[in-house]
Amino acid sequence: MYVLECADGSLYTGYTTDVARRVAEHDAGDGAKYTRGRTPVELVHVEAFDSKSGAMSREYDIKQRSRREKESLVD
Repeated sequence: MYVLECADGSLYTGYTTDVARRVAEHDAGDGAKYTRGRTPVELVHVEAFDSKSGAMSREYDIKQRSRREKESLVD
């Protein structure tokens, strides 16, 4: 599970099995629709999980948080 800071200052949360590859995809405009117009992106937080479901649950949890709560996570 990872959090990116986009060029416009917004935060994007996602999950993947290969963080470096996924960040490169986002930067190239091949990532999520949300990040396509907001490049370059910077990786600001990473968490590892033993299962896809664990990563997806954590991603959902973070996406439900306020901007302020997300900022405190990545600081």
